[in-house]
Amino acid sequence: MSADIPETQEPADALAAVVALRRLADQLEDAAVEQAMRAGWSWPQVAEALGVTRQAVHKKHVKRLIAAGVTLRRRQ
Repeated sequence: MSADIPETQEPADALAAVVALRRLADQLEDAAVEQAMRAGWSWPQVAEALGVTRQAVHKKHVKRLIAAGVTLRRRQ
């Protein structure tokens, strides 16, 4: 293991920490994507910032953003 990551005695504890971090990362991504879209960013801009395709970010976030009342930019 890396010297920067403390080793736990219980694998279950380490795996639970991974799950918690993934949930937190998803929440942070949701909030950041919503903030960017409310600020007028395009899908390609958000995708580039996240290092994914436009299609991937659209598929993951569009329904939630619409439900949240975010006005989304249309392709021009």
